Amino acid sequence: MKKNYIFLLLTGLCLCSFAQAQQPAVYELSSPNKQLTLAVEKGNALQYSLKRGDEMVINPSTIRMTMQDGVVWGEKGELTGTATGYTCEKVYPVAGNNRELINRYNELSLKFKEGYSVVFRMYDEGMAYRFCGSLPAQDSLVVVSEEATFNLAGNPAVILPETDNFTAWELSNVLYENVSDIAEHKYGITPTLFTNKEQGLRIVVAESDLNNYPGMYLRKEGDVMKGFWAAYPKKIEMGSWGNFITVVKEREEYLARTAGNHAFPWRIAIVAQDDKDLLANEMIYLLAKPQQITDTNWIRPGKATWEWWHCAMLEKAPFTSGHENLSTQLYKYYIDFASENKIPYLLVDAGWSNVFNHADLNKNIDIKEIIRYGKEKEVGVWLWTVAATLFQNPHCYLDSISQWGAVGVKIDFFDRDDAQIMPEYENLARACAERRLMVDYHGCSKPTGLHRAYPNILSYEAMRCAECFKWDTTSNPDYQLQCIFARMLGGGIDYTPGAMRNSTLDKFKPVDPGLPSSLGTRSHELALFVVLSAPFSSLCDSPDEYRKYPDILKYLAEVPTSWDKTIPLQARVGEYAVLAKQKGDTWYVGGLNAWGERTVNVDCSFLTPKKKYTVEIFRDKKGSNKNANLYERKTMDVSSDDVFNMQMASGGGFVLIIREK
Repeated sequence: MKKNYIFLLLTGLCLCSFAQAQQPAVYELSSPNKQLTLAVEKGNALQYSLKRGDEMVINPSTIRMTMQDGVVWGEKGELTGTATGYTCEKVYPVAGNNRELINRYNELSLKFKEGYSVVFRMYDEGMAYRFCGSLPAQDSLVVVSEEATFNLAGNPAVILPETDNFTAWELSNVLYENVSDIAEHKYGITPTLFTNKEQGLRIVVAESDLNNYPGMYLRKEGDVMKGFWAAYPKKIEMGSWGNFITVVKEREEYLARTAGNHAFPWRIAIVAQDDKDLLANEMIYLLAKPQQITDTNWIRPGKATWEWWHCAMLEKAPFTSGHENLSTQLYKYYIDFASENKIPYLLVDAGWSNVFNHADLNKNIDIKEIIRYGKEKEVGVWLWTVAATLFQNPHCYLDSISQWGAVGVKIDFFDRDDAQIMPEYENLARACAERRLMVDYHGCSKPTGLHRAYPNILSYEAMRCAECFKWDTTSNPDYQLQCIFARMLGGGIDYTPGAMRNSTLDKFKPVDPGLPSSLGTRSHELALFVVLSAPFSSLCDSPDEYRKYPDILKYLAEVPTSWDKTIPLQARVGEYAVLAKQKGDTWYVGGLNAWGERTVNVDCSFLTPKKKYTVEIFRDKKGSNKNANLYERKTMDVSSDDVFNMQMASGGGFVLIIREK
């Protein structure tokens, strides 16, 4: 029998009211630019498929949720109404890569008698759907299982951040030539990047607006990738590293218990024909809960001087330094350095107090005096802390930290993303906002847009960052040029760049304790400050190292961490990326290269025509392939007509700072 279709022609800024459903077999929804088409089929099971033009991107894929009472959302439900709409609105992030974003999408909502709706959205950049409960809020939903299928066309290649647990997001990537090559039931974290080689498309599967529900992993099941989740904890003990992490020992037979009107996370498929478009994609952010904070004037992105990575080893300090000699005097030394160079923050890492009891202070570190001295020098102080210590003692320690005058907290060692702990991310962000504390989440699950609701969250880890240079080679240029096209789509990265000891792969040796090196050239390290999204960024090396390079120190002091506008210029996943970012009248262009020499042309046509500019350039030298510490700096005039031929060493990079004359 021929299928019936409803074609949703969406124009204007409107939202149609629910209408009595005619129960067609298939609904179609297009992206605003008409290039992507979503088909939603309501049969025995609810399925969606996605096309780009006439070519299938995602083959028919089943979606459903099973409740403890036996009701299955998305299976044989009675459709009672539909709604369609078009939205085009401006969104103004407090921090990030752009001062202004356009949130533009078409929407279809299917309402079912069983007490739920399924909402689909189509952006020019991809599609998303979510289940929403429509029962009274006081009713309790117990979700036993969910089926989120991604039946990607063409047996695509995969960059999978593979794992065998639910406790880590600082993962190396495993590259598969095809989905079919992945072992059955192997899984990894999201966002996950797929490549349809026949169509030349990149597809990123992700999620947004996650709360009161476990985070989504992707698992190979048969010929498809499906969502996979941690079950709800039944028994928890303190354990793992340092014995200050909540560890799940037993799990329930369900995923989550929520209110009857809960809006479940968005399931997202981002589609890009040009790799560089992924570097500008904001779908995860735009799908997240809108801003919950009215007053944001106290939220100020910026960089911090920081002692942990280089073990507080200071070459020129007139006192004994090192991790075993943390002191008030030592932190004042860092504050003086920050003040001299107009670096706005100091991050005090572990050691200032008992990790279980922040009222039990280190007698060698007068943290209140350090904060007072920082205020005197116009340097705000951030304090490291452990997640469990904060959420098990709400919110006495945050009260103290705020009363002392600290400006932010680096909250570490969540190491879970089940439905029990996920609300703590939001609870802590809200509690910190109420106390005017900015937040850097470390040892956390991947970001899913919570920083839109609580813009005091500036950065997240969830990636193998510079700390890994202490132990291994996993955070290398190849890895970075994979993660910026997937992980970075979720939000700012607490990468902590700025190493002044740089190494080629053949000469690299991990160092811990002591003074580690980074993998890649000096110019590559400088370019990370432009290419990586990081509204809060900690400078990993010591004041004494930076003082050896006045030109680099000036750059590090001045380079912004939040931007007015971002334009990706060119990129290829796993190989290179070039982005232009604007702050005020100044443009920064950052280029990152993976292993292997490469030359790229930087077209300056993004500059205003007929205006005169000067450019300051940091780039690799001919010898940088052998000595990664080598770099050169030069200045010249530039205009919008110019094209720069930039040669990058293996693991190299460059930075252009373009200022109006």
